Amino acid sequence: MLTTKDAIRNRRSIRKFKPDQVPDECIKELLESARLAPSGCNAQPWRFKIIKQAEIKLQLAHAAYDQMFIAEAPVVIVCCADIKGYLDGSVSGAQDLGKIKAVEDKIAKILIKRAEQARSYTLDQIGPQIAVNVAIAIEHMVLRALDFGLGTCWIRLIKADMIRSLFEWDENIYVVALLPIGYPAESPEPRKRLPLDNLLIK
Repeated sequence: MLTTKDAIRNRRSIRKFKPDQVPDECIKELLESARLAPSGCNAQPWRFKIIKQAEIKLQLAHAAYDQMFIAEAPVVIVCCADIKGYLDGSVSGAQDLGKIKAVEDKIAKILIKRAEQARSYTLDQIGPQIAVNVAIAIEHMVLRALDFGLGTCWIRLIKADMIRSLFEWDENIYVVALLPIGYPAESPEPRKRLPLDNLLIK
């Protein structure tokens, strides 16, 4: 049985995919794993668009600086953050955290104040902050994909405005990443990682 440790060790960035289609049930399971991810104040800002159409995948590849392997993946998930709730204050769960005593009152007050400040932010100011929450959800999908023998590749080198225009999204949608998904047609060797001692700040 594949453990979480196995998934972390075995994960690779896959850029060559078999043409086999990914079952809808597998995609649903990946999205379910994303749905269960943690987020600041339980705001759950992640939004996803599933793309299978060849023409649209090609346009996404162009929006990713012509990384054409994206167009060859059976499925591409466009991973976004919906910032509208942050701007109108409707998604802040800071009050709930205080009520259930998950955090101290003074921390809840700080979180509420920051949520109020966020209402005056622009897309470019708040988007990168909210993207951290979406990144957690994406990594849940990346690791869960290994349970189905699927490969993925994080794509952050993107022209977000081009993608937003492609789908006619308004500025409440902040595009975080593309996630091509499919059965791997390659088995990359693990890339070099720094030793643990190099990661500890003295």
